[in-house]
Amino acid sequence: MSTLKVENLHVEVEGKEVLRGVSFEVKSGEIHALMGPNGSGKTTLSLALMGHPKYKITKGSIILDGEDITNLETDEKVKRGLFLAFQNPIEIGGVKLSTLLVAEYNRLSGSNKSVTEIITNVREMSKAVGLNETLLNRGVFEGFSGGEKKRTEILQMLLLKPKFAILDEPDSGVDVDGLRIISDAIKKLKTETNTGYIIITHYRRILDYVNADRVHVLYRGNIVASGSMDLAKLIDEKGYDGVVKSFN
Repeated sequence: MSTLKVENLHVEVEGKEVLRGVSFEVKSGEIHALMGPNGSGKTTLSLALMGHPKYKITKGSIILDGEDITNLETDEKVKRGLFLAFQNPIEIGGVKLSTLLVAEYNRLSGSNKSVTEIITNVREMSKAVGLNETLLNRGVFEGFSGGEKKRTEILQMLLLKPKFAILDEPDSGVDVDGLRIISDAIKKLKTETNTGYIIITHYRRILDYVNADRVHVLYRGNIVASGSMDLAKLIDEKGYDGVVKSFN
């Protein structure tokens, strides 16, 4: 059983404090949803957890399986089992997607699989997430639609099998079929490798698909409410301001 603990995390961006003491804990196989209005600090939290240099942790800690990983470099956090699917992945010209995926797999798994074997697995996973195989020969995210970018991020997650996956709005820009495919992939890893999740979202629909274990509301840089899926339903009914008033 793995555990990811975020303890009293304070984060600054360009000298401005955005997160003001965020604390929560995710265990293997759990799906936690992080909801909140725009500007509340959700993406800041995801990037700070992964060690983005722009997001300065001024106080608090990130503990993975008893180890303080707060100040580790991003690649070291990835080696220990963290994964982030970006809200808006950037294009990387001159690097084929298939080349990136093979390099990622070899670096993190330390396996002796041949490139051919890895690519065969990647193609099978591409079909599973509804991603056209021709995209594997394009530059990373070059000319990809929003939905194709999201499916590619999920493909990477399936390939790398992290201990904990942070998914920043995996449901944005995705149609109904895409949402179902992404949700199925989330449930697949939860079942097969006991991956734990932090899913950042504005909408309840993906949480209904994956049956989230815990819902947190991030508001003005702190978690102001936590609960079951009933909390997500309450957000639909009352909005964030209404929920905040209910818990204060």
